[in-house]
Amino acid sequence: MVALIPFQKNLVIRMDNIRFILIVTFAMLVFMLQQAWQLDYGPKPEVAAIADPLAINTKEDLPSAAAVSAQSEPAEQNTAAVPLATVSSANVITVKTDVLALQIDLQGGTIQNLDLLNYPVEKSNTVVDKLREIIGLPVAEKNTAPVRLFDSSQEKLFVAQSGLIADSGFATAPNHHTIFSNEKDSYTLQPGQDSLTVPLKWTDNNGLVITKLFTFKRGSYQITLEQQVKNNTGKAWSGRQYSQLLKAPDTEGSGNMLTGGMRAYAGGVIYTEKEKYQKISFDDMTDENLDVTTKGGWTAMIQHYFASAWIPPADQENHFYTKTLNDVHYVIGTYSPLITVEPNSEAQFVAQLFAGPKIQPMMEQTAPGLELTVDYSFLTFIGKPIYWVLNQIHDAVGNWGVAIIGVTLCIKLLFFPLSQSSYKSMAKMRKIQPRLKELQERFADDRPRFNTEMMALYKKEKVNPLGGCLPILVQIPVFMCLYWVLSETVEFRQAPFMLWIQDLSIQDPFYVLPVIMGITMKIQQSLNPAPIDPIQAKVMKMFPIVFTVFFLFFPAGLVLYWVVNNTLSIIQQWYITKKITEAA
Repeated sequence: MVALIPFQKNLVIRMDNIRFILIVTFAMLVFMLQQAWQLDYGPKPEVAAIADPLAINTKEDLPSAAAVSAQSEPAEQNTAAVPLATVSSANVITVKTDVLALQIDLQGGTIQNLDLLNYPVEKSNTVVDKLREIIGLPVAEKNTAPVRLFDSSQEKLFVAQSGLIADSGFATAPNHHTIFSNEKDSYTLQPGQDSLTVPLKWTDNNGLVITKLFTFKRGSYQITLEQQVKNNTGKAWSGRQYSQLLKAPDTEGSGNMLTGGMRAYAGGVIYTEKEKYQKISFDDMTDENLDVTTKGGWTAMIQHYFASAWIPPADQENHFYTKTLNDVHYVIGTYSPLITVEPNSEAQFVAQLFAGPKIQPMMEQTAPGLELTVDYSFLTFIGKPIYWVLNQIHDAVGNWGVAIIGVTLCIKLLFFPLSQSSYKSMAKMRKIQPRLKELQERFADDRPRFNTEMMALYKKEKVNPLGGCLPILVQIPVFMCLYWVLSETVEFRQAPFMLWIQDLSIQDPFYVLPVIMGITMKIQQSLNPAPIDPIQAKVMKMFPIVFTVFFLFFPAGLVLYWVVNNTLSIIQQWYITKKITEAA
């Protein structure tokens, strides 16, 4: 019996403090997420241009000769050193559809300067601007230009390249440094037109004709690449198709020490038949060249909200590779099996390029596993169901803010029995609070006796002191998942709710929702039993203020969830407390 006293004392102390520890932990988590959000979406420092761009041998940015085969090297006329910043020729073709505006460089048919017409960099918000004028606040100018996904500029270089590599002993083939010809310098998808094809042509002196076709479809971010080989040389020709993405260094990175990497990933990814979805970071590319063979699959570069992916045919064996060019540019791509074209015959190579927003239903239809580029981190198994529910509600009501309110209701209903049990326990704790204080005063100098009497009181009144911790435990993973869903789901980007909330993915411009959240948190706190420890009680009183400050900088959608969740919890807890008090 004597041996049990220390254990009983420690158990009581742990139960007395665990709720306080959970709330402190949750506050630290909120702080880290807020810091991560600011790093991702807060003001960015000016990025210095890359000085003195390094000249590279054009062989170096092609698939590795050792990986393809020794006989797959390009012809000698392509081996001159070319600065990366000047590989783009002066001759470009402009293409415009209903969702894309881009350039195709006649040097290699490289896709560059691709703008997403339906996604401005910043949203022009007349409602918020008008309110700011009324209350005398300055109105900042907005950059309403469309998001540029591919970019030919030196400091932000990001392009989609493609070409052919001839096998040894055969005529050469055009790669992404070869000059093509075209009859027009601009193409526009006209009203009522469902698709648009841009042809490029190249012919060698021996009669090998390559026609490179880019096909665009209305409302689609998917570009079909078809390279037709017509062999008029009098002897067989063999070669492979390659398609790759070339990108300048990622200046913002994909994680930080403070959050332990809890920021949205930006870098390379691949999808293979065996290993499925894999991240290939820029550091991984620097350390080792990727060399993977798989049936189907795809290679991609992803970032917040947007992705670019080369998708080869699903029924053929494809080889994935990465390269680091002088440690300042990164290449990730794929090449096809060797195809032989007999004399006086034709063959074609096909690939798909996806370049656009990471809308999951659309990406699921584009390629298997492509929707996984919407990265919900290690909580994907919770994040995907939350997104599905949000999407279903949005389809019904047409407003993402209302969808957040709807998913909050669904979560509350799902955990209603658990919450009800917890709130009953907290109500009972509140009821016996005066008796606990009396025991504390009576046995102020005898801590072991106080712990024994307190445990006896809990047992007599059938109170579980840990019961009030359950709502906090439930909310932590849900809160983190909603953070990732709002961070990664492009549908929330610049999505309006109502009144002054015209973008759920950024902070409330007038901080109204965070203040309401702080008020609801204070009301909810008043319904909970205060800690017996006076120091803990004082710290707990500060939490509504601390959380309000944190939430000032969180996206409005996340604060909206918390306000609705707190309001529902207050109603539920007030009702249960009232019933238990009346029954006393």
